Amino acid sequence: MSHTIRIPVDVTNPGQFFACCGLLELAARPWAGATASFDPDEFIIEISNENTTLRTLLETFQRSELRVGDEAGAKPNDDDDEDRLASPMSLGAPFNLTLDWWTDKALKPWAGSMNAQLIFRAMREAIDPGSADPLNHLRVVSDPPDPSKPKQRTKKREPFYFDSRRGGNAKSLDVGFAPDAFSMTSAACPAVESLCVIGLQRFRPMPTDQPRVFAYRAWTIPLTPCAAAAAACGLLPGAGGDLYRFENAFRTDQRKHKGFLPAIRINEGDTP
Repeated sequence: MSHTIRIPVDVTNPGQFFACCGLLELAARPWAGATASFDPDEFIIEISNENTTLRTLLETFQRSELRVGDEAGAKPNDDDDEDRLASPMSLGAPFNLTLDWWTDKALKPWAGSMNAQLIFRAMREAIDPGSADPLNHLRVVSDPPDPSKPKQRTKKREPFYFDSRRGGNAKSLDVGFAPDAFSMTSAACPAVESLCVIGLQRFRPMPTDQPRVFAYRAWTIPLTPCAAAAAACGLLPGAGGDLYRFENAFRTDQRKHKGFLPAIRINEGDTP
């Protein structure tokens, strides 16, 4: 017996699209043969284990051991603070997944002093596994509490800016001032921000002839992760689905911090 997981998704939000890809990756690693597809408003995963629900999948994700830096097999580079703060991570059993795709700096939205490991950990812990609509569950995210320091206040964490609902309104011109300069924080969608990190490890958008502009296809036939990754970057004819283009745009005057902008649908035959 199999089990079907359905979650609402906006495929014009590249953060939600790649978060769905991350869910498929997580589902297929412990349960071989898992497939998924997009329909206009939902992402549908078929898992061979009838006891695996969205809740159990997200809870397993939250419990899996997270290793960073040297523990994940990275070679330290003390001369480059940005590289050190964005060193590889790995998830332990049952996923056994190494995460290091952000060496592609055109696709990576964070920069400088943003600690990717701490952001990822905080976002993963903040997911509500009981939500039927996790990609739209917003909250202010803080670091997980330290049991050894029960009285210590936890630090709020800003997201990576994969979610285009934030990226599309994150420029200083949009809000009238630079929120980063005032250390401001606001609600984020932790499922989008953490699952997108997982999805982008295998599922890469196709590059275009414009810098930091990418395209992806929301395939509509059930596919395993390997085939779906090919479909997502337009390399699998017959996978169905519309093609979308988005920009990983600079959101600060320093041209370091970026954010995913909402995607636009591309007509078939157009150049991505």
